[in-house]
Amino acid sequence: MVLGSAHSVLSRSGSAEACPPRVLDQDVVSSPLAFTPALKRELEPLYERVKHVVTPMEWVHYAPIIKAINELKAERNAVILAHNYMTPEIFHCVGDFRGDSLQLAKEAARVDADVIVQAGVHFMAETSKLLSPDKTVLIPDPLAGCSLASSITPEDVRALRAAYPGVPIVTYVNTSAAVKAECDICCTSSNAVKIVESLGVPRVLLIPDQYLAKYVQTKTKVEIIAWKGACEVHERFTGEEMETMRAAEPGLKIIAHPECPPDVIAASDFTGSTAAMIDWVKTKRPTKVMLVTECSMASNVAAETPDVEFIRPCNLCPHMKRISLENIYEALLYNHYEVTVDPTVAAKARRAVERMVEAST
Repeated sequence: MVLGSAHSVLSRSGSAEACPPRVLDQDVVSSPLAFTPALKRELEPLYERVKHVVTPMEWVHYAPIIKAINELKAERNAVILAHNYMTPEIFHCVGDFRGDSLQLAKEAARVDADVIVQAGVHFMAETSKLLSPDKTVLIPDPLAGCSLASSITPEDVRALRAAYPGVPIVTYVNTSAAVKAECDICCTSSNAVKIVESLGVPRVLLIPDQYLAKYVQTKTKVEIIAWKGACEVHERFTGEEMETMRAAEPGLKIIAHPECPPDVIAASDFTGSTAAMIDWVKTKRPTKVMLVTECSMASNVAAETPDVEFIRPCNLCPHMKRISLENIYEALLYNHYEVTVDPTVAAKARRAVERMVEAST
């Protein structure tokens, strides 16, 4: 069962609406250092990580900013959490922790740092704040939202609670803290089936991604009631596109994220979370592969597996791509933009995350 969605804008504490657009100082966002022969030699180990996916011409621009960011991190006792959908120069060259949103938040909670810079979208920064309430959490661009997270509001969840009394509500981590606070427990794409079955009930509400819910339904006998939300990147893929690519590329292996529509998953060789997709490529080492997800992830995996040929259907996330080296540098330099969560909301949302962690161990 799929329920109708709301189409709300990002509007919560520390959100886009709270921070008006800012005119950037061009003197600041230009390279704070010159690309000298000495700098080239110093950053050669970093370039080795990305040389398969970043051209020498691009590196001339990136290297000085990377150097400046890494120096600022040391000065401010800061760490950068780089999501899998960040571009390679961010992911491999300034990210201290790299992975999916929950993995990043958990790593940040363990590290001895004063400042966390979230190279990702707003709900991820909120999750980091939930698990690191005493640390300063910054997001380089406050307009970096998420179509999936904005597809449901706390009011929607309360309406679902009233419509389905006694039915547990499981929320994907790709939601705002305010939505998490209204739910019973969180899940990720990798543990959704386990979380649903851990509740020991005949049916659950699994929100907000309809395609993740449909995928989970194929893996469990628990009745899944879904919400009609979707990731604007993954929902654009089609099964017909997969078959066309397979016909054009003999021997191609297709691996898809469970946020994709069912016909895409049916046409794929493997379906899994971002972490599972990466592990599949590194373990199986296919000759030719297509990752059916945000295309920067393919670039990041390709940097580490140069022996694998990547066929890239390039659906970019416009929200993730608001994060750049330049605004990461500005976030560190000027303390832009701090993400906060109302303490009452945070306490309830944190409990939903903690319940997931407890059920997953």
